[in-house]
Amino acid sequence: MAVFGKDEVTQAKFAASMALPEFESPSFTQPKSLGDAKVAIVTTAALHREGADGFELGDDDYHYETLPRDARDLAIGHHSVNFDRGGFAADINVVYPIDRLEEMAANGTIGAVAENHYTFAGNQSDTVSEIRLDSGPLCAKTMLDEGVDIVLLTGT
Repeated sequence: MAVFGKDEVTQAKFAASMALPEFESPSFTQPKSLGDAKVAIVTTAALHREGADGFELGDDDYHYETLPRDARDLAIGHHSVNFDRGGFAADINVVYPIDRLEEMAANGTIGAVAENHYTFAGNQSDTVSEIRLDSGPLCAKTMLDEGVDIVLLTGT
């Protein structure tokens, strides 16, 4: 009997059926050492500042929000009734580990914490084309312009 998620044949068939984008000129760069790198957080937790509009319900809100480094007045915009917000309510670092990054910068594990961090809504259209072709590249360019070397991706 196959256990869900453990059936390698089924997983291989599923992976083989997925359409993958082709990039004409993929780039590769040698990253800085962690001790010299500026690190930013990108999360799909739909975080937003308290009192701000945040994200729309549904799968058509592909914009991103900018979170300043010192922001701790954050609300989670994941609206599913099946999602337990208890961990986030107890400690934002469960979803948005900003204080852990600050500690890592203070002890020299990383070079610096970015001045801005970014948040998207995890619910996206089936094709994810909007985030893949529009807001995702725009956010990446913004981080490159800010000198970000490494991105820590987190979900809800």
